[in-house]
Amino acid sequence: MSAGAIEPAIARAPETIVVKKKPVELISESFVASACQRLKEGKPVRRKVPPWGRLHIDRPLPFLVVYRRPADREDEGTERLAVGEACYLLASGERSAREGLSRLVAGIAEVMSASFGAFLVIEMWSAPEAEAEAAGASWKPGFRIVRPKRGRMTSTVDALDRALSEVKIKGTFAGVEVSSAVRVRPPGLQQLIPSDLAAALNVRVIGIEIEPAFRDEETGTSYPLVRRALHNGIARALKRAVFEFTRRQTSHRPPHYQALGRHSVVKAVWEVDRKLAEVSNGFDFLLQVTPTNPDSAWSEFRRKRFDAAPDFSSRPLRFEPSLSKRKLFQIPIEKIEDPTLYQLFLDQQVELDRKLTLLHDRGTPQFLYGSLQLYGGVDESLLNLAYEILNRVPPRSRDESPRGAIDAKAFAASAEKEIEHYRALYPKVRSRVEVRKDFSGLMVSRGNLLVGAQLKVPRSRVEALIAHEVGTHVVTYINGRAQPFRQLYVGLPGYDELQEGIAVLSEFLVGGFSRPRLRLLAARVLAVHRMVEGANFVEVFRELDRAHDFAQRTAFTVAMRVFRGGGLTKDAVYLRGLVDLLAYLREGGKLDPLLVGKLGAEHVPIVEELQWRNVLTAPPLKPRYLDDPAAIDRLEEIRRGVSVLNLVKGGRR
Repeated sequence: MSAGAIEPAIARAPETIVVKKKPVELISESFVASACQRLKEGKPVRRKVPPWGRLHIDRPLPFLVVYRRPADREDEGTERLAVGEACYLLASGERSAREGLSRLVAGIAEVMSASFGAFLVIEMWSAPEAEAEAAGASWKPGFRIVRPKRGRMTSTVDALDRALSEVKIKGTFAGVEVSSAVRVRPPGLQQLIPSDLAAALNVRVIGIEIEPAFRDEETGTSYPLVRRALHNGIARALKRAVFEFTRRQTSHRPPHYQALGRHSVVKAVWEVDRKLAEVSNGFDFLLQVTPTNPDSAWSEFRRKRFDAAPDFSSRPLRFEPSLSKRKLFQIPIEKIEDPTLYQLFLDQQVELDRKLTLLHDRGTPQFLYGSLQLYGGVDESLLNLAYEILNRVPPRSRDESPRGAIDAKAFAASAEKEIEHYRALYPKVRSRVEVRKDFSGLMVSRGNLLVGAQLKVPRSRVEALIAHEVGTHVVTYINGRAQPFRQLYVGLPGYDELQEGIAVLSEFLVGGFSRPRLRLLAARVLAVHRMVEGANFVEVFRELDRAHDFAQRTAFTVAMRVFRGGGLTKDAVYLRGLVDLLAYLREGGKLDPLLVGKLGAEHVPIVEELQWRNVLTAPPLKPRYLDDPAAIDRLEEIRRGVSVLNLVKGGRR
């Protein structure tokens, strides 16, 4: 070929180059048929939807939440607001995917409507940026509910309206608008199911347009924490709306709106749970901050005439906190779709981080600040109650006579007998009792009861302490181990306050809550307050000894517990937890959900939700004292309204 022949070909080359866009893979008829067949058989469906989406149907239910990604604009983060539901579909909004998507939704609707009598499709989309800016959506959550002009949807829309109005971001409640349309669909897209087909299948469609307050207006970048808060609120609202729909228009009768959540738990959740438990089980926080030489420290303090704080010894750390933190933050919590479980595990990750920081700061001034983050301090009402107890309850009492006190070995035998009782009811009990020389007092660590070798217990207090340590701490550990999530026995964030509140309440229920015990709880609150204010060890000891007439060894022990590690505010949780628990029971709260494992008061609704969803099972054990009619009578007395001071004889309302 001559040069002249080549030149025209080169010159024409740019004009003949055509860049072809890769066609979107269609949802095939066989894909639809296979998914529908599984639903007919009552099986779950979890499949990728071409080209990037996902279909997740936990079990046959009369609803489907749908999100279609726009083909003409970026829409970062919106699809995350749909995932986590028991039944959801993420799909492309491309024109070429339209036919297959419509066929899929119609097929699912046909199967489910045949089973339940009706079917609800809730489609979600974000408002286009121009509309969002005009509405002033920045930071303020907002929703527009689009309902069909025809159809009986009033009660469902009203339930959705009320629930979305409760969504809150940064203290601002959402604005909700309701409008009607002939065709319910996102801007620029066609209806998922033609109106005549929807009517024939008895399918109802509702749209939710979301103001994109969860992302930056200029860059379109998502704000993860804002989006998560929005996700939690939307998920709750969707379940309430579906619950209303199912009750009014279907044959399905869920016992509670939370029962419409997921039952199945995916692999990512189990993996996160396992790895968090590995980090948590790598150390025992309280044991690591508790002095190992209380007796010699007391002797030293007394020898110095109580004028100088003794030296306390601590157990050396057998791990590097920074390496544990590295392992902690490599756990991929962000992979969890379920908003409830995500928040639970995220809170646990944050608390473990704080505990590791505290162990790193042990013996330094920074320890106190971390302790305040973890356990809080003492507010005015709690402090006033502590002073009221100390002023009204006499310091001298025969409630805990030292005569006939039993030693550590005898107490350990009683505790072991109690554990054997629970083992007979539930053979998987592995808890044991250990008498330890490097420890004082009582502590439950990983389900085992540790007893200080020098312990002396008044006989009048034995049953109460058994109920506290075994009936509460050991039993909730065992119940937690029986659950699918390890966090229920490891301990959810902030569990100490509720646990100690229940444990102290159990002392009252068995008739062993004494005046000295109540004064001791008040002393701990006072000691924490004074320590946070800046008082030193000697000053706290003297105030308890001289101003409030505590025995010197008792005042020493209280001060030691509060100043351990560098300033531990945990001891305020006993009285605070008891006060909050009394209020909870007085307002009609149930005791049973609190015994599922080791959880905080803020996690009670989450535990109840997971029970409705059949994710958590009924606990295998309940405390023995709840079989005692006298204890039940005392519990009913609490429900009628009893002040903390009235829990003991000699106190006043």
